[in-house]
Amino acid sequence: MTWSILARDARGHVGVAIASRFFAVGALCVHTRRGIGAIATQALMNPLYGPAGLDLLSGGRPAVEVVEALTSADAGRAQRQLHVLPATGPAAAWTGDHCVDWCGHLIGDDFSVAGNMLAGPQVIAATAQAYRDTAALPMAERLLAAMAAGEAAGGDKRGKQAAALRIHADEDYPQLDLRVDDHAEPIVELQRLYRTSLVRYQPFMACLAGRHDPVGVIDRAEIEARIERFHATPR
Repeated sequence: MTWSILARDARGHVGVAIASRFFAVGALCVHTRRGIGAIATQALMNPLYGPAGLDLLSGGRPAVEVVEALTSADAGRAQRQLHVLPATGPAAAWTGDHCVDWCGHLIGDDFSVAGNMLAGPQVIAATAQAYRDTAALPMAERLLAAMAAGEAAGGDKRGKQAAALRIHADEDYPQLDLRVDDHAEPIVELQRLYRTSLVRYQPFMACLAGRHDPVGVIDRAEIEARIERFHATPR
């Protein structure tokens, strides 16, 4: 019912973009953790895969063992699709034999793409190629470009409804977490929300308390100055 892309950068920051003809696909399919990695659980999703898989990754298990551990213990595994991208090391994926065609996955360098109920294998291929072709862009924009390319290649064969984007950087909370739960053009709307987030949200998030600054910026004038500097800096 879904396709998604997991990605990471050289710092081990991770991102996920996902789309589906299914309401609120970003609510239970997407899982990330700082310094650990990203997971997407799809098809007849098992939302328990997310927390359990991240726990296994945090214990030092490689992605291929995480996928094996999760699916081997699940009697519904033939109906599941799962891919796992750790903060370091290769990704791994599972597409169950009973997932609805077209279904499959592709693992690249520092990213993976997986989908089911798609218009065809070209959806996965176009998503991956667009991600490769946009290496000069920020991760969020690369993920959005990748999903737009997958949609242009046919996307979910049933149509469109929901999409989500999450970037998890160096804090215990996501740097960016956007969801479109029900929309005629969810990826287009997700792109609009991303552009809107650049106006104030993203520079404001950089002022919040975090791991390296437990207070954050609390002077409102300084917050406004930082927002101005954000927009003055070439991107």
